[in-house]
Amino acid sequence: MAGTGVLEVATDSVEVVGTARRRTFSAVYKRRILAEADRAEHGEIGLILRREGLYSSQLSKWRDWGNGMTSKKKGSQITRDIRAENQRLQQENARLKLKLRKAQAMLDLQKKAAEILNCDDESDGSDS
Repeated sequence: MAGTGVLEVATDSVEVVGTARRRTFSAVYKRRILAEADRAEHGEIGLILRREGLYSSQLSKWRDWGNGMTSKKKGSQITRDIRAENQRLQQENARLKLKLRKAQAMLDLQKKAAEILNCDDESDGSDS
Protein backbone atom coordinates (compact mmCIF):
# COMPACT_ATOMS: atom_id res chain seq x y z
CA MET A 1 0.00 0.00 0.00
CA ALA A 2 2.78 2.31 -0.71
CA GLY A 3 0.76 4.51 -3.03
CA THR A 4 -2.39 4.87 -0.92
CA GLY A 5 -0.97 7.37 1.58
CA VAL A 6 -1.91 5.29 4.62
CA LEU A 7 0.60 5.48 7.45
CA GLU A 8 1.28 2.35 9.38
CA VAL A 9 1.79 2.76 13.12
CA ALA A 10 3.66 0.27 15.22
CA THR A 11 1.55 -1.10 18.02
CA ASP A 12 4.41 -1.70 20.43
CA SER A 13 3.50 -1.04 24.04
CA VAL A 14 4.62 2.34 25.28
CA GLU A 15 6.21 2.22 28.69
CA VAL A 16 5.39 5.13 30.95
CA VAL A 17 8.18 5.88 33.35
CA GLY A 18 7.12 7.67 36.51
CA THR A 19 9.20 10.48 37.87
CA ALA A 20 10.31 10.31 41.46
CA ARG A 21 8.91 12.94 43.75
CA ARG A 22 10.35 13.92 47.09
CA ARG A 23 7.97 13.22 49.93
CA THR A 24 6.89 16.15 52.03
CA PHE A 25 5.59 15.96 55.54
CA SER A 26 3.29 18.42 57.26
CA ALA A 27 4.22 19.96 60.59
CA VAL A 28 1.29 18.15 62.22
CA TYR A 29 2.57 14.79 60.94
CA LYS A 30 6.12 15.55 62.14
CA ARG A 31 4.90 16.53 65.60
CA ARG A 32 2.74 13.39 65.80
CA ILE A 33 5.61 11.08 64.82
CA LEU A 34 8.04 12.83 67.19
CA ALA A 35 5.56 12.54 70.05
CA GLU A 36 5.04 8.86 69.28
CA ALA A 37 8.81 8.29 69.14
CA ASP A 38 9.27 10.10 72.45
CA ARG A 39 6.65 7.85 74.10
CA ALA A 40 8.17 4.70 72.57
CA GLU A 41 10.17 2.34 74.72
CA HIS A 42 13.53 0.85 73.87
CA GLY A 43 13.41 -0.84 70.46
CA GLU A 44 10.01 0.51 69.43
CA ILE A 45 11.34 3.50 67.51
CA GLY A 46 12.62 1.18 64.78
CA LEU A 47 9.14 -0.28 64.41
CA ILE A 48 7.66 3.20 64.03
CA LEU A 49 10.28 4.16 61.45
CA ARG A 50 9.68 1.00 59.39
CA ARG A 51 5.90 1.39 59.59
CA GLU A 52 6.09 5.01 58.40
CA GLY A 53 8.91 4.44 55.91
CA LEU A 54 11.16 6.98 57.62
CA TYR A 55 14.83 7.21 58.53
CA SER A 56 16.23 7.98 61.96
CA SER A 57 18.06 10.96 60.42
CA GLN A 58 14.68 12.49 59.58
CA LEU A 59 13.65 12.30 63.22
CA SER A 60 16.93 13.94 64.23
CA LYS A 61 16.43 16.79 61.77
CA TRP A 62 12.84 17.28 62.86
CA ARG A 63 13.94 17.47 66.50
CA ASP A 64 16.68 19.97 65.63
CA TRP A 65 14.27 22.18 63.79
CA GLY A 66 11.93 22.16 66.78
CA ASN A 67 9.63 25.14 66.53
CA GLY A 68 11.02 25.98 63.11
CA MET A 69 8.96 23.17 61.54
CA THR A 70 6.22 25.60 60.59
CA SER A 71 8.72 28.02 59.08
CA LYS A 72 9.05 28.10 55.30
CA LYS A 73 12.77 28.93 55.52
CA LYS A 74 15.36 26.34 54.66
CA GLY A 75 18.09 25.39 57.13
CA SER A 76 20.80 27.31 55.28
CA GLN A 77 18.65 30.46 55.26
CA ILE A 78 18.12 30.15 58.99
CA THR A 79 21.89 29.74 59.45
CA ARG A 80 22.52 32.90 57.40
CA ASP A 81 19.94 34.77 59.46
CA ILE A 82 21.58 33.64 62.69
CA ARG A 83 25.02 34.68 61.44
CA ALA A 84 23.73 38.09 60.36
CA GLU A 85 22.05 38.60 63.74
CA ASN A 86 25.23 37.49 65.50
CA GLN A 87 27.31 39.98 63.51
CA ARG A 88 24.83 42.78 64.25
CA LEU A 89 24.92 41.98 67.97
CA GLN A 90 28.73 41.90 68.00
CA GLN A 91 28.85 45.34 66.36
CA GLU A 92 26.33 46.69 68.86
CA ASN A 93 28.33 45.17 71.71
CA ALA A 94 31.55 46.84 70.47
CA ARG A 95 29.74 50.18 70.15
CA LEU A 96 28.35 49.91 73.68
CA LYS A 97 31.76 48.93 75.11
CA LEU A 98 33.29 52.05 73.53
CA LYS A 99 30.50 54.19 74.96
CA LEU A 100 31.09 52.65 78.40
CA ARG A 101 34.85 53.34 78.22
CA LYS A 102 34.15 56.97 77.35
CA ALA A 103 31.69 57.30 80.24
CA GLN A 104 34.23 55.76 82.65
CA ALA A 105 36.92 58.15 81.39
CA MET A 106 34.57 61.11 81.98
CA LEU A 107 33.88 59.91 85.52
CA ASP A 108 37.60 59.53 86.20
CA LEU A 109 38.17 63.06 84.87
CA GLN A 110 35.41 64.44 87.09
CA LYS A 111 36.90 62.68 90.13
CA LYS A 112 40.35 64.13 89.42
CA ALA A 113 38.88 67.61 88.92
CA ALA A 114 37.02 67.30 92.22
CA GLU A 115 40.22 66.23 93.98
CA ILE A 116 42.12 69.18 92.53
CA LEU A 117 39.38 71.61 93.54
CA ASN A 118 39.21 70.14 97.04
CA CYS A 119 42.99 70.48 97.41
CA ASP A 120 42.80 74.14 96.32
CA ASP A 121 39.94 74.84 98.74
CA GLU A 122 41.89 73.28 101.63
CA SER A 123 45.03 75.25 100.80
CA ASP A 124 43.02 78.51 100.55
CA GLY A 125 41.28 77.88 103.87
CA SER A 126 44.47 77.04 105.79
CA ASP A 127 46.29 80.26 104.70
CA SER A 128 43.58 82.55 106.01
